[in-house]
Amino acid sequence: MRAAVLERPGSPLRMVERPRPQPGPGELLLRVAACGVCRTDLHLRDGELELPLPRVPGHQIVGTVVGGDGRRLGVPWLGWTCGRCRWCREGRENLCPEARFTGRDVDGGFAEYAVADARFCFPLPDGLPDDQVAPLLCAGLIGYRALRMCGDATRLGLYGFGSAAHVLTQVAVAQGRSVFAFTRAGDAPAQALARELGAAWTGASEEAPPEPLDAAIVFAPVGSLVPLALRAVAPGGTVVCGGIHMSDIPSFPYADLWGERTLRSVANLTREDAREFLALAPTVPLRTHVTRYPLERAEAALDDLRAGRLVGAAVVVP
Repeated sequence: MRAAVLERPGSPLRMVERPRPQPGPGELLLRVAACGVCRTDLHLRDGELELPLPRVPGHQIVGTVVGGDGRRLGVPWLGWTCGRCRWCREGRENLCPEARFTGRDVDGGFAEYAVADARFCFPLPDGLPDDQVAPLLCAGLIGYRALRMCGDATRLGLYGFGSAAHVLTQVAVAQGRSVFAFTRAGDAPAQALARELGAAWTGASEEAPPEPLDAAIVFAPVGSLVPLALRAVAPGGTVVCGGIHMSDIPSFPYADLWGERTLRSVANLTREDAREFLALAPTVPLRTHVTRYPLERAEAALDDLRAGRLVGAAVVVP
């Protein structure tokens, strides 16, 4: 099979021919139909997060079961948990210290075939094409987990309007919330997409919103946005950091946090998150804005993501 492989931190993905992987006990072999591109893939490729190498990245996999009934399944970032630790026993398997993650600890979906633990594969909603449903498996799932941490916030700020934010805007608007979309200064295409999806206001990340926010989610991996978001939320508001990696957060005066504001992070996802969100998706209904890349151009997809040339989500299609 063909696969795009990361062999050294900071080096381009290399196309190689590999034997088709063989599933072990409790695993499924999937023929990959599409795999979403996530900023975490970029952090791994650029050496900002550690991983065993060589590795096939990609953790938003849509595929069909080989040698079985041909079911269409989705494979997310969380690929295995121990089931024994206190976090697993308490229903917080996203914090399992022994967890394995797709595209980091086990080979992912930037390939023609992938193997995954059957317990962490999920039936996908009908009516969404493969490339459209792929971004829901991380951008959608972790964004939805971050949204739940915002409680019943009516005025919601989203900092960084990429794959996760454009999915989450649709969910928030369907729930009757007002979305305030913050983008890079001058990013007219992202702001236009935000307005098209129902955002009440768009502007640069450095701008103050027209009214105080009840909550904000920082998707962009830029630590300097955190104090800006804290200043944008009203007393009692919440700021959620929605990424797995972020540049250092600069110091800020206590006054920005005072007033019972809350600053917290979101980590990974649980299988319950996946079941709940994938059942919700058709009721919104969610429609993702995607740019398709053939497998041979997986590195180009990462480069476009790094440079901010993408609007919506990127998807690799073998």
